[in-house]
Amino acid sequence: MKHKLLPLSETMHYILLALREPLHGYAVMQKIEKMSNGTVILAAGTLYGAIENLNKHGWIEPVENSGRKKTYRITTEGSAVLKMEQERLLHILSLYEGREANEEV
Repeated sequence: MKHKLLPLSETMHYILLALREPLHGYAVMQKIEKMSNGTVILAAGTLYGAIENLNKHGWIEPVENSGRKKTYRITTEGSAVLKMEQERLLHILSLYEGREANEEV
């Protein structure tokens, strides 16, 4: 599946990883800052633009809307995208380690 959002940006990666559990925007920002050891701090505009994009592509979905806080979670398709990206990154990492990814073949 080739998609215009692939490969994922660092921001999109972190958002999809964070939304493996249902969260609202501010909680996503906090979780990403924690997951990245403080190296990725998203501005609200960046986060909400990315959430809108991911939602439009069906990779995340709203789960509840309590007042102004919209809670989202990753969809099955979003999880499949993360899995593909994980495999792509593992292949790249294997090249750093000097192992050919096709050794088992």
